[in-house]
Amino acid sequence: MPRANVHYATDGVGEGIMDELIGRLVADVGIDRAAAETAVGIVLDFLAKEGPPDKVKILLAKLPGAEALMQKAADEGGGGMGGVMGAGMRMMGAGLSMGQVQSLTRQFIAYAREKVGEDAVGEVVGAIPGLSQFV
Repeated sequence: MPRANVHYATDGVGEGIMDELIGRLVADVGIDRAAAETAVGIVLDFLAKEGPPDKVKILLAKLPGAEALMQKAADEGGGGMGGVMGAGMRMMGAGLSMGQVQSLTRQFIAYAREKVGEDAVGEVVGAIPGLSQFV
């Protein structure tokens, strides 16, 4: 499968963080690389719009390459419903089933906790209404 033309880290620091996450999602959720990248971008875009800006900024800073995926998802837009349901609908529009959306979201949050820390990720999740029931 050809790789999408997304460059995650330009400074070499943290290179591979997003590659590792995308690889896990492809293997564990059963979606292709392009769908995984799109869905992660949608999750990041959702967190940036719905979460506390100072906490999301910390999360993005510790996940090199995350901003590129988030920006791509933001550029592609997601008009319509906002919030948790809107993000889920956008991911289903990208070809994921409801089960895959839930699995991807749980795995993304678990990965973020692993790389960023429980406290920082917990504060973001806790600040977004309805998100905790999905993770």
